[in-house]
Amino acid sequence: MSDVPKFVRLREEGPREGFQIEPGPIDTTDKIALIDALSRTGVKRIQIASFVNPKAVPGWADAEAVVHGFSASEDVAYTALWFSDSGLKRALAFRDKLHVEGALIVSASDSFSRVNLNRSFDEHLALMKKQMSSLQANDISVRAAGVMAAFGCNYSGDVGAQRVIDVTAALMQVAEEGGEKIEQVTLADSMGWCTPARTEALVGAIRNRWPELQIVLHLHDTRGMGIASAHAALKMGIADFDSTVGGLGGCPFAGRPGATGNIATEELALLCEEMGISTGIDLDALIDVARMAERLVGHPLPSTLTRAGSFASCRRNMTTQPLPDLPV
Repeated sequence: MSDVPKFVRLREEGPREGFQIEPGPIDTTDKIALIDALSRTGVKRIQIASFVNPKAVPGWADAEAVVHGFSASEDVAYTALWFSDSGLKRALAFRDKLHVEGALIVSASDSFSRVNLNRSFDEHLALMKKQMSSLQANDISVRAAGVMAAFGCNYSGDVGAQRVIDVTAALMQVAEEGGEKIEQVTLADSMGWCTPARTEALVGAIRNRWPELQIVLHLHDTRGMGIASAHAALKMGIADFDSTVGGLGGCPFAGRPGATGNIATEELALLCEEMGISTGIDLDALIDVARMAERLVGHPLPSTLTRAGSFASCRRNMTTQPLPDLPV
């Protein structure tokens, strides 16, 4: 376990990822309250809204109101998601509060690209070229790439590591043609196909091709393999993960209604804690926010810690002394 990182950065996406899939409606003030509560847990990066077509994602029809209303903390980077020039313009209107960053994002699965974005892979890659020009026109450099459906697709099946390498290389070429250099890639398990073996294989393949590239993992727990896959990645030295408080969310276009989404942030933080890895997060405070998220959405969330609590809280509240070790 010598490759295990000493510190892991957990990128909270609960507000954006969660409220896009809830049948709702979730009140704007409740969304703001959740974001403000997350800001007090030690999480340093929170994706708080999605600037997308409200007809496609009605849960984010109030994106402007949410971003306007939350209270920004100086030590937290707040981000938003968009896929078009119109979405970028909406995000730029809040540049005083949002960390607007440049990223080129495509799907490794053409089928998922058509369902999720209503564009083929080639059509969306062409759009990314135009989006990069728009980013640069607003003094935003492009240093990051993202590959959705990097582990598999509910519409077209397995996605091989070579396909992800080819897609990543295409994004790098787009960036290079525009005078940019990709330094970070997010491998997103949009539909819950990750397993420890697939994670090890894909991370290993990307590292072999680009040893200097920073890898971020966005793992879904749709089939119960998310936290196990994260454990495999941690042992390989991966130090950046997307996650959602309470396990909020999921992809509304994944073709599996009701399936769970991302790894719960508090479960991933607990795993890191038990492995001796620092996250800078107040775990018990985060669990309280997960319970708050359950109240806001009005149904149980996938997180086990909302019911069991952390090991630390259990140890503090023990009513009896631990049994002594038995003699050998």
